[in-house]
Amino acid sequence: MSTPGGENPRQRGQPSAQDTGTTVGLDDLARRLAEAARGMQQQADPQQVLDRVVSLAVAMVPGAEEATITMVRARRHVYSAAATGELARWFDVLKNETGQGPCLDAIWHQQTTRVDDLATDPRWPVLGPRAGARGVGSMLCLQLFVQEDTLGALDLLAHAKSAFTDDSEHIGLLLASHAAVAVAGAQKLDNAAIALASRDVIGQAKGILMERFKISADQAFAVLAQVSQSTNRKLYAVAEDLTLTGTFDR
Repeated sequence: MSTPGGENPRQRGQPSAQDTGTTVGLDDLARRLAEAARGMQQQADPQQVLDRVVSLAVAMVPGAEEATITMVRARRHVYSAAATGELARWFDVLKNETGQGPCLDAIWHQQTTRVDDLATDPRWPVLGPRAGARGVGSMLCLQLFVQEDTLGALDLLAHAKSAFTDDSEHIGLLLASHAAVAVAGAQKLDNAAIALASRDVIGQAKGILMERFKISADQAFAVLAQVSQSTNRKLYAVAEDLTLTGTFDR
C-alpha cells in the first residue's frame, strides 16, 4: 500500500541512499523508540500509558526483568502507579514500608541511580537486605517526569547482580523521556475531558434554575456558588445533585 505521493509507509524512517550502514544498531534503536513513542501517544488514558511504559521497559532495556513506576504527590504521598509483575508490586510495598530505596533517591535528587548489588549497598540498610533475600539483585532507577507537584521514577529490577550496563542507562533514559511526553499528553486530555464534563453539568444545573425561577444565567450561577459555599461542597457536586434529583439543600 502506498501513500498518494507513491511512498510506501513501511519505508518511512529508513536511512538515506548515502548511509554506509555503520550505525545500524543505533538506527534500529531509534526506530524502536519511535514506534514505542507512537504507541504510547495513541493511548488517551494516563493509566494505559503508564502500563505500556513498564511493559516497554522490560522489553527494551537490557537486563530489565520487571519494572514499576513510582510516583510522589505533593512530596509526601508515595504510591505505585504501574507494575509488571508480583516482584515489582512487592518491591513497591517494601519501599513504602521502609521509606527508602534507589527509586526514591532518583526522584528526590532527579538523577539516574544504578545499583549493582542491592543487598549489600550501604545506602539502603533496611530495604537492601530484604529485597536481596526476595531475589532483587540489581536495579536501575530513572527519573520519569516532573509535572507541577508530581514526581515520578521508572524502576527496573533484575535477579542478577550487575545486570544493568551503560547501554541500559542510555536506552532507559531515552524511553523515559518519550514516556514523560506521552504521560503529560494523556493527562492533559484526561483533564480536558473532566473539565468539559464539569462544564456540561454546571450548564445543565444553570438551565434548571433559569427555567424554574425565571432568572438569568449569571444569577443561576450565583445561586450554585452560594450553595457550594454554604454547604462546603464543590460547585460541580452541587450542580450534579441538582441535575440528578432536581433539588439541593440550601
